[in-house]
Amino acid sequence: MLNVVQLSCERDDRLLFSNLSFQLGSGEILQIEGRNGAGKTSLLRIIAGFSSSLSGDIFWNDQPLSTVYADFRLDCFFLGHKPGLKLDLTPLENLVWRARLSNTIINREVLLAALDRVQLAGYEDIPCSHLSAGQLRRVAFAGLIASPARLWILDEPFTAIDIEGVSWLERLFDEHTHQGGMVLVTSHQPLNDRQGKLRKLNVEHFGEERSVDGERGQDVQG
Repeated sequence: MLNVVQLSCERDDRLLFSNLSFQLGSGEILQIEGRNGAGKTSLLRIIAGFSSSLSGDIFWNDQPLSTVYADFRLDCFFLGHKPGLKLDLTPLENLVWRARLSNTIINREVLLAALDRVQLAGYEDIPCSHLSAGQLRRVAFAGLIASPARLWILDEPFTAIDIEGVSWLERLFDEHTHQGGMVLVTSHQPLNDRQGKLRKLNVEHFGEERSVDGERGQDVQG
């Protein structure tokens, strides 16, 4: 379980949010909402360990994140605005490289199957510099499929994909959570709550003195 307690974030001498708290457990999806500049990306980067917060606490499996960060990184897959790929490498080489960053060894056949599932079979040995933006996004999604990580932290993952791709990615979320995984996602795209596992949190509601209610299907408002 991920537990965020009274988190505050300041950027460029401006307080983005304060007293932000939420929990994300096995089988759940939490969609982070808010206007551009409200702090959605900053929140995800803080949780992933790429940025420091002004104040607050983050716990992973009831342990302070700072004390179990190595284990957390093995159990977390972060995908930002950009696909995070090396363009001089092939899709297959990128998946191997990404796995090694997490000290994970993934069977070649598993990686090839993941590329096949995102409709990139036959592209595994083509340099990523030759692929379109949508294809690069699919390489990143193949990394999600192949990864053993339980927690997916995804910043605007629907960028550069079409309507069919949006539906496919939502089904991937459903599959991951059905297997006990967790998804923390920012998106301006409304998500379908087919399994009743979706909660929403609007970062713009924080900074004011409110308490988190955690009600499903509603904004997790402070």
